[in-house]
Amino acid sequence: MTELDTIANPSDPAVQRIIDVTKPSRSNIKTTLIEDSEPLLQCIAAGVEFIEVYGSDSVPFSPELLELCRRKNIPVRLIDSSIVNQLFKGERKPKTFGIARVPRPAKFSDIASRSGDVVVLDGVKIVGNIGAIVRTSLALGASGIILVDSDITSIADRRLQRASRGYVFSLPVVLAGREEAVAFIRDSGLQMMTLSAGGELSVKDLGDRPDRLALLFGSEKTGPSALFQEASAASVSIPMISSTESLNVSVSLGIALHERIHRNLAANR
Repeated sequence: MTELDTIANPSDPAVQRIIDVTKPSRSNIKTTLIEDSEPLLQCIAAGVEFIEVYGSDSVPFSPELLELCRRKNIPVRLIDSSIVNQLFKGERKPKTFGIARVPRPAKFSDIASRSGDVVVLDGVKIVGNIGAIVRTSLALGASGIILVDSDITSIADRRLQRASRGYVFSLPVVLAGREEAVAFIRDSGLQMMTLSAGGELSVKDLGDRPDRLALLFGSEKTGPSALFQEASAASVSIPMISSTESLNVSVSLGIALHERIHRNLAANR
């Protein structure tokens, strides 16, 4: 592997850039930190624009990532491990990371231009669940995700990027209010199916519906809000052993989307 330049001076402008982007309270998020080789590879493949990618000089740099950066003309440098330790003092220290420009926020029109089912999360706030749902939705052919009352203010949220392993930039994730989400679903002519414990339909019934659907998932504690329930065409339940109270929302979504896999894969072709 070609030898990479190493940042050994803490006053290097790149060090200050990393410090700025990792500050917990930023009002105007234009750049973000992407950590670890797999998320970096995924984000670059998704077209995210990178300013520079870095690696700790104490760990070998991924040849696959280096080759991709070179093809995309993304600068790559190593950073002295002592500086890396200072940059990420008190938190997990990534061995590879990059500074990227945050893509424009996704819009409803981005979801409308695709053909797969739409995932709607109402009041789902655990970032780990949302990240898992992003990955599953992408893998099983959903056209996008609408996040309502998630407490996330930007998909550039570092917690969400970690939880999704960088896939959050690979499909439209729209942050919206309940009224505008319901209006988009209604205006798009989508039937909304609400996943709930006592649903009128079984999740198996979803596989028989040829039309594009909006699949609604509420929080495990409170379920979907009244506004969404009123707008739903039907409720859907997942059969399970009676001694089990409920499934994790990301697991429920995976089951529901898997029943829709043939329809969504065909639509995406």
